[in-house]
Amino acid sequence: MALNYSSIDDDGAFSFRNLERNAKLEKMGLKMPSFRKTGTTIVGVTTRDCVILAADTRATSDTIVMEKNCEKIHYIGKYMHCCGAGTAADTMQVTRMVSANVSLQAFKFPDEMVPVAFAARSLRQYLFKYMGYVSAALILGGIDNTGSHLYSIYSHGSIDKLPYISMGSGSMAAISELESRWNENLTEEEGMKLACDAILGGVFNDLGSGSNVDLCIIKKDGTRMLRNYLTPNKKPATAKYVYPTGLTKVLRKSEIKFQVAEETVMEVDS
Repeated sequence: MALNYSSIDDDGAFSFRNLERNAKLEKMGLKMPSFRKTGTTIVGVTTRDCVILAADTRATSDTIVMEKNCEKIHYIGKYMHCCGAGTAADTMQVTRMVSANVSLQAFKFPDEMVPVAFAARSLRQYLFKYMGYVSAALILGGIDNTGSHLYSIYSHGSIDKLPYISMGSGSMAAISELESRWNENLTEEEGMKLACDAILGGVFNDLGSGSNVDLCIIKKDGTRMLRNYLTPNKKPATAKYVYPTGLTKVLRKSEIKFQVAEETVMEVDS
């Protein structure tokens, strides 16, 4: 039995009146708008003394690779960075906005060590306000006076604090590496290797992810951004073709004679 949504009293609650209308429009052949699928693999890992963020560098539009070396790890603060998955324009705009707010807050704290929770709250409140229409799925990592922090922030505003995170279309392949190998006593080198292997899982098993691997290591003594840390899909050098002289047949020759009307020599000081 079909429900008559138009008879539901929606005073003070969500309105479902458009469901019946949309169903009729779909029967008439109207294709309803849908969310655009994007491809990315981003990863965050906490170790004994640092936070490591990693991302692939492929940007896609549907089934077309638009950019092979885009940057998906965004600057938030001196001790904070953020990986972004989703629509590139949305992730860049949201992270720039929060980065500006963090820069203002940095004047209140010694060594510019703004609490990571401030940036996490700013991001989730902004995304929740738009209820998922801002397509930005983020992994925020950083260090403050209370320790290391790693957050996953979804485009509809929900947030999780976890020791390791993967997001994006290649996250299923990446999380298998993280769950099988992560432990709380990882060294910096072991964490870098784990993050790279997780990204490579997405690069080689997800069509929306690919190209290179970027790394960001955040520690109390500073942040290191390693662009193109790994290049697993490096294209081999193009072969040089050498053709012997006279290979191309000359069909016709014509000579043009020029008459020199005036000749001038100019001396240039060296």
